[in-house]
Amino acid sequence: MKVGVGYDIHRLIEDRPLFLGGVEIPYVKGLLGYSDGDALLHAISDAILGAMALGDIGELFPNTDPQFKDISSSKILGRVALLAGEKGYVVNNVDTVILAEEPKIYPFKANMVDKIANILGVDRARVNIKATTNEGVGSIGKGEAIAAYAVVTLEEKGSSSV
Repeated sequence: MKVGVGYDIHRLIEDRPLFLGGVEIPYVKGLLGYSDGDALLHAISDAILGAMALGDIGELFPNTDPQFKDISSSKILGRVALLAGEKGYVVNNVDTVILAEEPKIYPFKANMVDKIANILGVDRARVNIKATTNEGVGSIGKGEAIAAYAVVTLEEKGSSSV
């Protein structure tokens, strides 16, 4: 068993679509990033990379490489999951927290869970998403940013609980 933790934060800006958990959410702002800025998928990707001791997404998908400009974070997560698979591991469990003052996350959670489970090739019962506000504190609380935390457990392929 391996365990990894991931975190990401992106500023909200106008004139950009908002992607979280691989789902486009209708909102007046989107997350600034070299990719599509999906903080939740970035946190999950970093958690998997951390569990495998493979660095972070900034190392594997640098913002200095034009091939990654505006890349879908779903593709990033898919490639990271493949890397884990090549090392003999599969995702066992994903637990996440989204910190956002707005928009409300609840209406989109089920679609996010389905999307993440599909990318990782796991049953949706192995993916959990929680959301909370920052109670008006800091850049998140002022609606200037969205952040996400993720904890991922990986198991060797063929183990009994996967």
